[in-house]
Amino acid sequence: MNVIDDLDIRGLLAHTTDVEALREALSSPLTFYVGFDPTAPSLHVGNLLQLVTARRLQLAGHKPLLLVGGSTGLVGDPKESGERAMNTKDVVSEWVERIAEQVARFVELDGPAAALIVNNLDWTQDLTTIDFLRDIGKHFPVNRMLAREVVSSRLDKGISYTEFSYVLLQSLDYLELYRRHGCTLQTGGSDQWGNITAGVELVRRADGAIVHALATPLVTKADDTKFGKTESGTVWLDSELMSSYAFYQFWINSEDAKVGEYLKLFTFVPVGEIDALVDEHQQNPGLRLAQRRLAAEVTALVHGQDEVDAAVLASSALFGSGELAELPEATLDAALREAGVVDLPLSGAPTVVDALEASGLVKSRSEARRTVSEGGAYVNNVRIDDPDLALDPTHALHGSWVVLRRGKRAVSGVKLV
Repeated sequence: MNVIDDLDIRGLLAHTTDVEALREALSSPLTFYVGFDPTAPSLHVGNLLQLVTARRLQLAGHKPLLLVGGSTGLVGDPKESGERAMNTKDVVSEWVERIAEQVARFVELDGPAAALIVNNLDWTQDLTTIDFLRDIGKHFPVNRMLAREVVSSRLDKGISYTEFSYVLLQSLDYLELYRRHGCTLQTGGSDQWGNITAGVELVRRADGAIVHALATPLVTKADDTKFGKTESGTVWLDSELMSSYAFYQFWINSEDAKVGEYLKLFTFVPVGEIDALVDEHQQNPGLRLAQRRLAAEVTALVHGQDEVDAAVLASSALFGSGELAELPEATLDAALREAGVVDLPLSGAPTVVDALEASGLVKSRSEARRTVSEGGAYVNNVRIDDPDLALDPTHALHGSWVVLRRGKRAVSGVKLV
């Protein structure tokens, strides 16, 4: 199967240049690129689709160039809501290094289709303004630039020349990578299609070459709202910004209506196997088989299989199906912070009733007592029958943590301080 057919079956083709020409180009090994601007210290789940797509193309024998935008990150792609805040050069440089390390984990850096990590600052930092205007700017009709949706939407409010000219910088990337590495395909998200096709046109105008482009679709939730956000914020790929347990839980919580789509987009599970899994899931959605497979596959891809095993162990242990004492402190900490944590001072000799009320698992002390009397209160997965039981260091896991549970599913962490 030509890789473009696999991408199509998985729903990964939102836009392409001439699809038959692209199919022909992909029938032999080619060099392609995808870019990431350092607008934060880590990539997020919105970038993950591009990394996975790059990996698919590499597995099909094509050579990836993963571009981290040391120069475009200093400028910022215009957004409809208003002008971007500019980060300092030192901050952008630091983020470039972090993101370069991040993207490298998703591709092979050795072998016949070995990936390269490139930085567009390499070909822009010594470029003079005159050369940029003469060699690049002359290929961009201003009327077309004004017609771009993101630009036209900003004209009334105002848009700086800096953001207005971003498309020239990104297009220059394609031209330079074509000249330096023979790159003939750019991939990216559908929100970048205007920038991508501008690069295709620049290569044609400047060097007379035909190159290609494809864009993946915008991923949404079932209600068409933005995918990749939680109540606590962005779903980061860096475990320092979002624990692997929280990352795993994000995927576990995928909606039934979208889990099959996410499996096709974000995993390497064969499509036929995904269809069978979704059918099985629909027969018994309570088991969440599709979500569990999705969470395991994506978490392993981003954080490694050990973190998947730890997340599964933590999930089962929190709800009484595993040994809490076996959980590493970092995993227990992450899991409880995801569930919710309340600090209780040991000096106050907190009781189970105090903890239930403070955690929000019950609305009042009387409800807490009733929960205990009905056999629905657990401390570290042990059912409690004494509402006045004082929580002390003998109950603490790793010196300070207590897992409080009401019934089967309501869990909170208590930190004895």
